[in-house]
Amino acid sequence: MNAKFKIPLNRNLIVAAVAFIAGLANPSGAMGAAVTRLTPPSMLFSFNDAGTPVTSRFLPGQRFDLQATISPVAGQAISSVQFKVNNSVVPGTVTLSDPSPIGSFPAGTKIATLRAYSNLIAGIKTLTVVATQSDNVATTRDGNFEIVPITQIGRRAKNIIILLGDGMGIAHRTAARLMKNGSQQGKANAPLAMDQFPVTGLVMTASLNSIVTDSAPGMACYSSGNKANNNQEGVFPDDTTAAFDNPRVEYMGEYLARTQGKSLGIVTTADVFDATPAANAVHTANRGAGSGICDQYLDESVPKANLKVLLGGGRKWFLPSTTSGSARTDSLDYVLSAELASAWGVAPGLIDKNRDLLADFQAAGFTYSPTATALSAIPANTDKLLGLFSLSNMNVTKDKIDKRRNPGTPGVVDTYGFPDQPMLDEMTDKALQVLSRNANGFVLMVEGASIDKQAHNMDSERWILDAIEFDNAVEKVRLFVNANPDTLAFITADHECGGINIIGASLLTDAALAAKASNNPDQATATANLRDAVVGLYDAAGFPSYPQAADGYPSTTDVDNRLLIGYASSADRYEDWRTNPFPIHDSQQPFDTTGLSGLPRLNTNDFSGAVNPLRPVRDAVSNFFITGQIPGSSAAHTASDVPVSATGRGSAAFTGVMDNTDLFFKAMQAALGGAK
Repeated sequence: MNAKFKIPLNRNLIVAAVAFIAGLANPSGAMGAAVTRLTPPSMLFSFNDAGTPVTSRFLPGQRFDLQATISPVAGQAISSVQFKVNNSVVPGTVTLSDPSPIGSFPAGTKIATLRAYSNLIAGIKTLTVVATQSDNVATTRDGNFEIVPITQIGRRAKNIIILLGDGMGIAHRTAARLMKNGSQQGKANAPLAMDQFPVTGLVMTASLNSIVTDSAPGMACYSSGNKANNNQEGVFPDDTTAAFDNPRVEYMGEYLARTQGKSLGIVTTADVFDATPAANAVHTANRGAGSGICDQYLDESVPKANLKVLLGGGRKWFLPSTTSGSARTDSLDYVLSAELASAWGVAPGLIDKNRDLLADFQAAGFTYSPTATALSAIPANTDKLLGLFSLSNMNVTKDKIDKRRNPGTPGVVDTYGFPDQPMLDEMTDKALQVLSRNANGFVLMVEGASIDKQAHNMDSERWILDAIEFDNAVEKVRLFVNANPDTLAFITADHECGGINIIGASLLTDAALAAKASNNPDQATATANLRDAVVGLYDAAGFPSYPQAADGYPSTTDVDNRLLIGYASSADRYEDWRTNPFPIHDSQQPFDTTGLSGLPRLNTNDFSGAVNPLRPVRDAVSNFFITGQIPGSSAAHTASDVPVSATGRGSAAFTGVMDNTDLFFKAMQAALGGAK
């Protein structure tokens, strides 16, 4: 039989098998307990493979939790547990708690936890758990982890800036360059700002439990140096259903605040509770636990990570549940166990849906900006800055730009209720202003969130424009690094979204394309009109050109001979190739209405037939139906590598093909040991 062939087994059978083997190894012949999980995760524990690569890696002194799930044999109980590293007992209190749901584990199963461990000595370490039953039979199981050395080789990076284009693969960058700057005779007319970062490599993006990551572990690998399961951030998986009790690992911002007094800033165009921003500061197994996530920003990240800047959407989590637009609910809040709160030195949390978190941030000294106008006017001496510019995700670039160009005309941003939202480069500029006041330096994460969100929606023009908005923020950082060469900045993505590529360009003028999209009595005609007669390949693609307005964005995206985008990880959709005047409805927004201006919000491409006529399936009038590769109504993430580009102190290390966790250690080498 092929050694790689695996038969799925019942959990209880696995426990029994491990216990049987443990019993055979016991000289007395008595059966010992079964250890079914040992944290940090390791190939040694899971597959008896002591070789490299080592799954879990940490900085010297970086804190993380040790944990094991242990099931005694029938009729026995777990009486004591020790953790050892390289055969030396780890000092500290080991707590025993129950897994959940209890009925899915053998009777007497316990989770043994020792919190906030750290190790200063570099090298691969053997982690041993010794579990003793009430009959004094002991079971020993081994795992391993690595403490990565830091070499003192030069001047240190004072500041670290992570620029995260969510979902942004190579084709997203190419499309943004073509739309923003154009190309003639085979040469790009101008580079993107991100093209001007001098060092580039490729990043492998798998999470701990899948080749296809979501944004939570996708970001957390850069901010913690460790893999996490999908939907989890700043934690390792465990055997409970509770969202805030998992074994923790210390973030970059927390580590550098604790050891060097640096500040932390988080800037996003998403809701601030969203996976990417939260995966820089919040420890949870549920990326959707908005009340607890946003509470943790204030109660933990401010004192422990020196959080000074938090900008994005998400006001709904900061308003008491009695306030219109609030999404606070007790079910998404948290209370930490006493042993966790004590070991990590953090507040225990509180179930408090009626908390006025906005007022509490202001009471903690944060200047609050609810609009772009207010943000632009913050005083030069602002030390702490909170900006919440919408109830949930901020509106995308196209819809913000449309409003700025037509201030007297109701538009999409009016529909969502927030007509005065800042652009990402404006938020980045203010974040740099505030964070630069700390003489010890800072860590800043800037996310272009809707590159991913609009790629999920297969809304090509919207994600390309969001990639351009992100590049404008990159330019702010590029200029900052030029003026502050003790800064390291790198651009990457948590994953690729959509399996996107540029398939060519339209053969038609926009007027002709519009006519083709509105005159298709059946699908066969639509395919002939909108595929066969439109898609220009190879030399027929030519060089699409988008006229640029003074604000740095195309004056229109409905141009003749436009770019055409294909999706390899797409759901079923209709297509007419033209710019969609309205976005797909954002289900995270609290108000599900046609909005203040009466403009419709389009539904997703839901082919169930039950579609509200106020939110019709997008582009269905074209009758050009494209069968997707995946079920559902949204494009999905892919396992493709993503590019990374770096500039500033330590940037030379960001080349070649690397694991996503490598970026953390390259950045921390620059911050702790310097670079030549």
